[in-house]
Amino acid sequence: MFATKFATKAKYLRAGVLSAAVSGALLAAPAAQAVDGVVASASVANMYLWRGIDLGHGSAAVSGDLSYHLDGAYLGVWMSSGDNTLGQEYDLYTGWGTSVDDFSFDISLWNYNYSDNDTKNRGFGLSHNTVGDLSEIVTTVGWKTIKFSYYDNIAGNTGYKYFTLSGSYDKFSALLGRHEFNPTGGSNKDMTYLNLSYAYNENLAFTASKVINQDCHKNDAACGAIDEDLKFVVTYSLPIKI
Repeated sequence: MFATKFATKAKYLRAGVLSAAVSGALLAAPAAQAVDGVVASASVANMYLWRGIDLGHGSAAVSGDLSYHLDGAYLGVWMSSGDNTLGQEYDLYTGWGTSVDDFSFDISLWNYNYSDNDTKNRGFGLSHNTVGDLSEIVTTVGWKTIKFSYYDNIAGNTGYKYFTLSGSYDKFSALLGRHEFNPTGGSNKDMTYLNLSYAYNENLAFTASKVINQDCHKNDAACGAIDEDLKFVVTYSLPIKI
């Protein structure tokens, strides 16, 4: 599975998407590992690209992951800087993945936590003060290098869903992502974006990201459209031996 909150212009989306913050440009829920045991990694990127949106407004992000794997099951914690709205972040996750021939399946539960977590008092209308308040289930099915993922928010704001379709060939990969809402009123805020990536080697990767469609436009002052400028992300990751 793949590895990936904002203020001002994007506050409208935070109100519905805060609970779906699978974080980071290259964050991946870990699929079944070939070798059981502890796995760790660290990475740095020139921006915090989350689902097609720069959460840090150009600020760099440093992240780390620590997980334990056994017979396809896994659990772990992912931590990151770079979110200018909610501060330092740590995500708790657990899941199970398997594969048969060219087909794969993975399901996981994610919980998101932030250093500045009093979101209700910050005008977002959500209460997130304890572990478990902001959670979603991620289900991924795949055939060879093509994968489809469905993110279903189960705590925080159940009107939000997120989907990705991705594939890779050699060092190149593409991901199409879509945010969908079930609004109780006001403007529709669905958004679709495309990421194109190139892995220079096992550590260094480059990503170009572009919003290709959104129902919320700049002429709707109450909506707050997402920045549609082309974004470029450089990420350097490093596995840590334990």
